[in-house]
Amino acid sequence: MTPPHITDLPIRALTVDDLHRCADLSEDRGWLREDHKWGLLLAAGNGFGVDAPDGRGLAAACVVTRYGSTSAGPGIAAIGMVLVADRYARQGMGRALMTHVCDDVLKGIPLTLHATPYGRPLYEELGFKTTGRAEMLVGAFREDGASDTHGTARVRPAVADDLPRIVRLDAEVFGADRTHMITRLPAFADQLLVSEEHGGDGTLTGYAAAWPNMHTHVIGPLIARDTGTAKSLIAALARGTDRVLRTDVDVRHEELLAWLKERGLESVAFNAVMTRDIPDLPGDWTRRWAPLTVAAG
Repeated sequence: MTPPHITDLPIRALTVDDLHRCADLSEDRGWLREDHKWGLLLAAGNGFGVDAPDGRGLAAACVVTRYGSTSAGPGIAAIGMVLVADRYARQGMGRALMTHVCDDVLKGIPLTLHATPYGRPLYEELGFKTTGRAEMLVGAFREDGASDTHGTARVRPAVADDLPRIVRLDAEVFGADRTHMITRLPAFADQLLVSEEHGGDGTLTGYAAAWPNMHTHVIGPLIARDTGTAKSLIAALARGTDRVLRTDVDVRHEELLAWLKERGLESVAFNAVMTRDIPDLPGDWTRRWAPLTVAAG
């Protein structure tokens, strides 16, 4: 009996029970294991994968995170963690998995993803277009000796009563309802901060989280009214950790990027922000500084 071609292997749904298989696959391709992030993505989204025919875990995987529509824009789905085991690379498995997810599972739904230079040609063939760029920065944040307040923002730890306001602000800025993801932040992140106007009515002007990923703390999401507010949130998060920081900033935020580099973070990569069936990401990019994770927007 002739074994099936590698691209004809069945694609199945992944669950949180597949977390270690997904982390093993990341490690196989030279990525960090990122168990904590995989746990969030598999719980809040939908994973798809192919079992390796040699019985050694997964041959390929990806995760889809869907977000609902709001008055600000249509629903959208983010695709991330697209991985193929090294021993099955360059045999069409990644294309088969992405074609299934994009054209069958998510048919008619606007899509977005962050693409590495290696993956970008495949996504272009699948109909994705580059609409922006994000710069990944990593490093130990150097305090400048000034207050963590830049401008008029007041930063404090989020409390339970803040969560509905965080969800509303996030939907307004992101342009789609992410309630199922944002409400997981208090348990997922080590720090969750909000900013509000000094002496105001308590209206939130931004929020940010720092969550653990191997040896780093990732800053994201980062939602802020202006550059000063974004700086205040980052500086406060940096004070709350002794880990190296990582974040992925929209390259249009040039002033914030320069400030981060002055304080010790270094540029390590650029990813293309790509969309399909939608001309650009919904929402307000001027207040959207960094994603929760590039895998989920």
